[in-house]
Amino acid sequence: MESNWDRVVLQPASRRDRSDFVAAMRASADLHRPWISPPVDEDAFDAVLARARGDSFEFLLVRRRADTAIAGYFDISQIIRGPLQSAFVGYGGVAGLSGQGYMSEGMQLLLRYVFEDLRLHRVEANIQPGNEPSLALARRAGFVREGYSERYLKIGGEWRDHERWAIRVEQWQRRREGGYAPRQWSSESA
Repeated sequence: MESNWDRVVLQPASRRDRSDFVAAMRASADLHRPWISPPVDEDAFDAVLARARGDSFEFLLVRRRADTAIAGYFDISQIIRGPLQSAFVGYGGVAGLSGQGYMSEGMQLLLRYVFEDLRLHRVEANIQPGNEPSLALARRAGFVREGYSERYLKIGGEWRDHERWAIRVEQWQRRREGGYAPRQWSSESA
């Protein structure tokens, strides 16, 4: 799966991305702390790739088209089929490229992939309350705040509260009306 937007490409990570990704994440440590703990060494990156070989997890990179620089990543986890047709999404940008809209474009590509290719009904993002850039990205993409979970995820060795944000295929399609929406479908027909 490779999708193009104006300035970015969304593509599955592979072993050839290892050194670029690890360098980008190490350079972004201050941006990510205390919000996320992405892979910052070769072994951790390889472990994520191994996990992505399964059916319930995908690890995708946002690369700038102009120079193929990594602008960020998305992971789609806990992909559940059957009547739920849902998954969780996690993400992180790269210092030096943050605030330039690359992750917003990447999120649009991700949602198109999740709803059109994976044919999921719903995707959820759990975000720490003080992580304004991540909250803003979810809002811009059309996610709706569904709730609040105390001590929800252990990040950096500490249990942290999170807000639950989600978007359903129908909400995504309504946002796309008047724009690109090639295959309209309802989760009712899945």
